[in-house]
Amino acid sequence: QVHVGESGGGLVQAGGSLRLSCAASGRTSSIYGMGWFRQTPGKEREFVAAITWSGGLTQYVDSVKGRFTISRDNAKNMMFLQMNSLEPEDTAVYFCAASRIVSSRPMVRSASYDFWGQGTQVTVSS
Repeated sequence: QVHVGESGGGLVQAGGSLRLSCAASGRTSSIYGMGWFRQTPGKEREFVAAITWSGGLTQYVDSVKGRFTISRDNAKNMMFLQMNSLEPEDTAVYFCAASRIVSSRPMVRSASYDFWGQGTQVTVSS
């Protein structure tokens, strides 16, 4: 089994920055692709960013391109999301996800992920 957990959320003013972290534990050797998703009340979970096992390929939802950066440190079983120039529209609960699927491309569908964290709240005030 694999467990993932997020940290780093909080309250920030528009234009500010936050760095989310995701720690994986357990059978981490079974993890390949990883990603970040977010969700607001009454809406479906939305893809934010994804990264391949090697970290060589990344993909972002259009609304965060140029502002967010996803990265990972496999030696430490960690993944990160650096969020800059935050906007009130970025307010959501952010989830870390890990997949056992061996893929050469970042995975954007939530159904591709096997393990999910509990989520961390990010609130951006205007």
